[in-house]
Amino acid sequence: MPVGPCVAGSRVMFGPIETNLGRGRGFTAEHVGFYAARGGAGVIVTEVASVHPSDWPYESAPLATECAPGWAEIVRACRSGGALVLAGLGHAGGQGTSAHHERELWAPSPVPDPRSREVPAEMSVAQIDEVVAGFAAGAELAVAAGCAGVEVDAGEFALLRQFASGLTNRRADGYGADRTRLLREVVAAVRAAVGSERVVGLRLSCDELVGAPGITPDVAVRELVPAVAAWLDYLVPVRGGGLAATPARPDAHTRPGFNRALCDRLRGVAPALVLQGSVVDVAMAEASARAGVALVEMTRAQLAEPDLVALLRAGTPERIRPCLLTNQYSAVRDPANVVISDEGEPRTGHETTDPLVPRGPFSGVGEVRGVAGRVLVVGGGPAGCEAARVAAALGLRVRLVERAAELGGAMRLAARLPGLERYELLVEWWRRELNRLGVEVRLGCEADLGELLAAERAGVAVLVATGSVPREGVEPAWEFLAGERLRAQGAVTLYDPVGGALAIGLAELLAGAGRAVTLVTPDAVVGARLPPGSLVAANTRLARAGVTRVTDWRGPPPGGAIDCGHRLSDDTFPRGHPRAGDAVAPRNVHQAVLEGRRFALSLVGRP
Repeated sequence: MPVGPCVAGSRVMFGPIETNLGRGRGFTAEHVGFYAARGGAGVIVTEVASVHPSDWPYESAPLATECAPGWAEIVRACRSGGALVLAGLGHAGGQGTSAHHERELWAPSPVPDPRSREVPAEMSVAQIDEVVAGFAAGAELAVAAGCAGVEVDAGEFALLRQFASGLTNRRADGYGADRTRLLREVVAAVRAAVGSERVVGLRLSCDELVGAPGITPDVAVRELVPAVAAWLDYLVPVRGGGLAATPARPDAHTRPGFNRALCDRLRGVAPALVLQGSVVDVAMAEASARAGVALVEMTRAQLAEPDLVALLRAGTPERIRPCLLTNQYSAVRDPANVVISDEGEPRTGHETTDPLVPRGPFSGVGEVRGVAGRVLVVGGGPAGCEAARVAAALGLRVRLVERAAELGGAMRLAARLPGLERYELLVEWWRRELNRLGVEVRLGCEADLGELLAAERAGVAVLVATGSVPREGVEPAWEFLAGERLRAQGAVTLYDPVGGALAIGLAELLAGAGRAVTLVTPDAVVGARLPPGSLVAANTRLARAGVTRVTDWRGPPPGGAIDCGHRLSDDTFPRGHPRAGDAVAPRNVHQAVLEGRRFALSLVGRP
């Protein structure tokens, strides 16, 4: 695909996203490595820093007064890539938590947050003044540290959005009579603090998705944007708020590019526009740039492929690792404090500790655990494909044997389910990479123990990545998905002891085909292991599809139910051989990819 002006000209933004990479409330070396890996983007907006101590929305949330050294290091680390680094500044208001600073939350009115159920305190005018001053002071610190400017957060989790919305602002004073007032005061103060030569951007929720008296596109066009446009260099229209079930960065059930209509509505009203909204494919980014947006935010796309811009500049877009849009590792604003990462690129979030995987192929590696650095990978699922790819990129001669007619293992079946269709893209990416790197791929060919033992005697490094097998006495979901019963008629009962995406996707698929579906789980809620932002949306979809949900199930699986639980490791080969993926124990894509990669790196003495 030819590279157009959007990405080749670095009109790509890496937007502010929670990382849980912090210690204390400043930026760390891990943050620096994280942003430096994406330094080829045109614009990088750092994780939103709270502008006042009254705001501590999650445990590792940055605080602007402690961020100056980190901002300076991030700017220096991204300089060689040419990225323009902007500091994200905000305040979560009533959408924060009192757990960390043990004080009241500040908000325009004492309206409880639907997610946390905490009731905030109504801010006094003096407290409002403190927050305005905090934005200005944070902006001054950021530009003094070398940032090219700041981006003000009035998006999904933002005090400024709460003041602008009739749902959360019920004040009887001037800030209630004019809901644009605080937004106007903050943006004006930030512009005064940084001067005319620095960049000021605004991330603004232009649709809370719940109608009046909340923020609607009409309100954004008529009132909010005109109130601040004169002080802005760019606007990022986003959607969502405290009452919206759909987050600003939803999973793949929401069509990518969903904010294009908002951008269209704001043409001529806003300054330069940035398209945000699950833009993860280059073709969409290019089309949007040609349609007139100034920048395209591709945040999760660059979690999956940090070298996205570099690969496009090199004229090799086919080598870009696709983003799956599952949010399984990218939505980390959660009490579990999971470090941000990506399903297909486990080095994301671990840039300072995990070795950089070469693009290869390289030659001259020499003797590696045997004769001339040869590798045999048995199994072509995620673990096997990644092991073969990395080993070949390191210069080893690799042969991959897969008993099925196609690569991908269970991922190819998962790609049939609603919301998981993009799994197919990652499988195809592996196929192209293995071909590019010269891996010998043998499909429809089942290795036996004799072949493994002969390979080991010849000094070949062997990896068993044969996946899993069904448990006896149940009808497994994967076999059902691949078989003829999937297309039959009649009622179906699914049993889900895992709480993941498989049972929900299968229920949606069957209900969409007109079948009566009952989903049974021992958990208190269906989909208990889904990312927080996907859980409510998944249950909403199941309810709309007419799926009967039975929770808190006690006892064995219902008779005749399709089992959506974990399968057993394939133990065709003895356990003495190196293993990865489901052949070790039940694994998700991220874990399987990581194990396959670590095996390959271990062959050349890398950790």
